[in-house]
Amino acid sequence: MRILKTGTLILGTVSLFIATEKTYSQEGTVTVVQDSKFEQLLAEKRRMNASITVNEKYKIQIFYGDNNKARKTLSDFKKEFKTLDGTIVFESPTYKVWVGNFKTRFEAEKSLAVIRKKYPYALLIKPNK
Repeated sequence: MRILKTGTLILGTVSLFIATEKTYSQEGTVTVVQDSKFEQLLAEKRRMNASITVNEKYKIQIFYGDNNKARKTLSDFKKEFKTLDGTIVFESPTYKVWVGNFKTRFEAEKSLAVIRKKYPYALLIKPNK
């Protein structure tokens, strides 16, 4: 009986010691080293995005499909039609290649007739984002 009381006393003391002891967790600091050109690139991207107007403009969609083919299509388009700008738009699950930035439907349809000679499935769109 005396051994049982001594064991309980020791167990209680150890439990009390563990409960009141300070616990230390790992502490760390993270240092991010960023190239100064990254900020310039990000600012340029923001400027370009602001200049791409989608509302109130007509565009011509010349492709939709996977990413690699979209990039190739846009690259080929830019080689042949140097005066028209183009962009790749991702709308899950496909990538779309939109070209031009036409103010009027008439202007867009004129260009569509020329573009359809090379891209027969091209279609006129008026995005509303």
